[in-house]
Amino acid sequence: MILTQNRLDSDIANTPSSHSTMAAVNGGNVDENTLNALHRSQVIDLTTKGRRSGQPRKIEIFLHDEDGLLFISGMPRADRTRDWIHNIAADPQVVVHLKQSMAVDIPATARVVTDLAERRPLMEAAAQRWGRSDVDEMVQHSPLIVLTVTDADEQVKVQ
Repeated sequence: MILTQNRLDSDIANTPSSHSTMAAVNGGNVDENTLNALHRSQVIDLTTKGRRSGQPRKIEIFLHDEDGLLFISGMPRADRTRDWIHNIAADPQVVVHLKQSMAVDIPATARVVTDLAERRPLMEAAAQRWGRSDVDEMVQHSPLIVLTVTDADEQVKVQ
């Protein structure tokens, strides 16, 4: 196994972090221990590239795992779209920063989920985890992304 610095781009690679900026990879793929840690629902940091500034933008957010499918969402807001969603729409390359079971940064490709049929089961899972009953509101107004991370054997979807 080789330790290598993962990066969104050269700007994000140089972003100061309160935890390790190294990820265990093998041939450019995320190792099994890192994938296991990734597939635990948890609070993470997510770095996107600012759509106007080009500078790294980091937020703290919850990463969900539902039957091996990972997704990132947020609380519903009808009045505006979150900046991190706009940033991902402009540049889908992101970095997932695990910080609980291990401190590791994992590069990924994000996709904003807009299809209501695709959104509903993920929002239902998030609502259940958060003890919310406003699933319809969440489906309509919560941000939702899917991430793809390359593991040692296959593409893993992180939503």
